[in-house]
Amino acid sequence: QVQLVESGGGLVQPGGSLRLSCVASGIISSIYNMGWYRQAPGNERELVAATTSGGSTNYADSVKGRFTISRDNAKNTVVLQMNSLQPEDTAVYFCKANRFYITYWGRGTQVTVSS
Repeated sequence: QVQLVESGGGLVQPGGSLRLSCVASGIISSIYNMGWYRQAPGNERELVAATTSGGSTNYADSVKGRFTISRDNAKNTVVLQMNSLQPEDTAVYFCKANRFYITYWGRGTQVTVSS
């Protein structure tokens, strides 16, 4: 059974940092494209950052220079380091793994940025 389990969310003040982790089980994550998406109330789910199986990365314009995605294939883990967080970053963050026509999603972790 494939599982993607996110962790690391929470409440943080503006300007603060959080580190989200996604641990994959049931798949070899190194051969999957991995990504982080987020969904705020009333909004559609949007791409935050992604990394291909070959190691390329791309980011939403709104997070460039603040967020960094990385992967540890030995641990089947993908990490999203989030710095300089702002209230507009508040959302549920989801981990996604996809390869060809196969897509898996985690259940999400809540990130709230508020003073």
